[in-house]
Amino acid sequence: MDDSEAQLTALYKGHYRSVLSYVLLRAEQQTAEEIASETFLIAWRKLDRVPEPPLPWLLGVARNLVRTQRRSLSRRQTLVERLAEIAPAADVAEQVAERQAALNVLADLSERDAEAVLLASWYGLGPDEAAKIAGCSARTFNVRLYRARRRLADALDLTRLTFQEQS
Repeated sequence: MDDSEAQLTALYKGHYRSVLSYVLLRAEQQTAEEIASETFLIAWRKLDRVPEPPLPWLLGVARNLVRTQRRSLSRRQTLVERLAEIAPAADVAEQVAERQAALNVLADLSERDAEAVLLASWYGLGPDEAAKIAGCSARTFNVRLYRARRRLADALDLTRLTFQEQS
């Protein structure tokens, strides 16, 4: 085992429980475990810059990851609610069913897909503007958006077919 692996192992063994405990106060079990793991992944990447003592720095990283995750969930939920408002239905029962189907489909989209749809459809940004926010080229963003819209449409079509078969 090289020196950096030994450093990370010692850091992990010494502070994982503290980081996980901190995150568990702010997130569900599975999410907390993912954020704690990601915290140590970031520590691994920046191992030469981790200050002494490392715990305050690790908790700061975890805090930022929790905030990022919350913002992402909030944006996704806002998109789901907006799309649910836009889709008119013939009657209340049909509207409730379609709204729930839209919520389920959007919740199943990856964060990257939801972001692409959100930036283009909700905020009405062009490829250049959206690409800057997404951290990629305009061409890459266009491909992401195309694929995200296709996945969304396919999932909605499949949901509609399932709903019609049950009726």
